[in-house]
Amino acid sequence: MTAPGPLDGIVIADFSRVLAGPYATMLLADLGATVIKVEAPWGDDTRHWGPPWTADGQSTYFQSINRNKRSIVLDLALPEGRRRGLSLVRRADVLIENFRAGSLDRLGFDHATLSELNPRLVHCSITGFGSGAGRDLPGYDLVVQAVSGLMSLTGPDAATPTKTGIATADVLTGLHAAIGILAALQHRNATGLGQHVTLNLLASMLSGLVNFGASYALTGDLSHGMGIRHPSICPYEEFQTADRLLIITAGNDRQFRALCDCLGLAELADDPRFVSNGRRVNHREELRALLGQVLRTRTADDWFTTLTRAGVPSGPVNDVGQGMALAASLGLEPIVGVDGSAQVANPLRFSATPVGYRRRPPGLGADEEEVLAWLDHDEELT
Repeated sequence: MTAPGPLDGIVIADFSRVLAGPYATMLLADLGATVIKVEAPWGDDTRHWGPPWTADGQSTYFQSINRNKRSIVLDLALPEGRRRGLSLVRRADVLIENFRAGSLDRLGFDHATLSELNPRLVHCSITGFGSGAGRDLPGYDLVVQAVSGLMSLTGPDAATPTKTGIATADVLTGLHAAIGILAALQHRNATGLGQHVTLNLLASMLSGLVNFGASYALTGDLSHGMGIRHPSICPYEEFQTADRLLIITAGNDRQFRALCDCLGLAELADDPRFVSNGRRVNHREELRALLGQVLRTRTADDWFTTLTRAGVPSGPVNDVGQGMALAASLGLEPIVGVDGSAQVANPLRFSATPVGYRRRPPGLGADEEEVLAWLDHDEELT
């Protein structure tokens, strides 16, 4: 039997859907929390997003963010749905939702009502653009990537804004939500009282701009897309090898000297144009041409082995399958089986309270009988 996780005993009423909220609650469920996923009669939107589909017709998108959860169907537009929803709130430690600002308030699930019903409740609300002037703006990841400035940084140049391959704003917001919930639970441990945790996609994405956001805040600098290159480090980019692209990130002078030695270009480390990172940035095109001539003579995997032994950060540009294979070869166990379902592993490792994989992603309303018996008759959730 799996050892209890660090959040064993915590009950989360998950009224969220799509990505940011469900990702947060899956991470918390992996840590042992009991997560009850509340779905509308038509189910979470991601149940219908495909292809790709699994062999039994399930959306791989939905499967990616909903393991270790129970699913019940509640129509909050109906009195019975609202009654059962409030019964769940009364029993929960955490409620998380990402309805448009004000939508749940109109159904009687406003924070004042919920906190009176359950003063220990940690209530986490996720919106696209906050609950003030941006309350009516729908929050979709692609829109947030555009309006936050992220797309202006990820394209190959200033004229070609580009989205990231994953829903970066949603994932960052989900991570922030999980952190906020954990902090609020710790506060509750100290005071006995819950609180309202609010966050939004735009603010989370702006926080995730890190050095680019700080450079604007501190200097007014407006960086733009440079492809894979870094505006402040060189070399920090892709190079063509004999077979495919290789990433090299020599972030300091020692690494740069080791790179030059591996390439048989030791003299470049003392060349006045390249002797420091700032000078390398100023002469990046000349340096790229010199390095590129040599790197084309061997394969990416060959260079990866050589450079890694010399302490130079590098790696071939893999597809997802190759990335998973690399993690497996390093003993990181990137894919786990959960009740017959293949799942990408939670990256956290604990020495005493391990991550648990107890349930495959649920079918719509699959746990209704069990959860309602718990709500109505206080039967144990197992």
